Amino acid sequence: MPRLEAHVHGLVQGVFFRHFTQLTARRLGIAGNVSNQPDGTVRVVAEGAQEKLDVLLEWLRHGPELARVERVNVKWYPSQFTNTDFSILR
Repeated sequence: MPRLEAHVHGLVQGVFFRHFTQLTARRLGIAGNVSNQPDGTVRVVAEGAQEKLDVLLEWLRHGPELARVERVNVKWYPSQFTNTDFSILR
């Protein structure tokens, strides 16, 4: 399984981006986490089947209704997780 690391830029904090990312990832059966970063971006680390990660990535490019995504920087790595949950890091 691949691992996706994405930094989402734009108006992505304070608009429930982490919450809806968690819901989307759990619905897809993806493990990982999402967190706000000091620079105003949202960081997503996710592992799962490639086709599921592709769906999550497409969702990240739009986000929830109140978000205004400007761009998503993506890197792909080999799997590293042993957990199966998707959590919000504070």
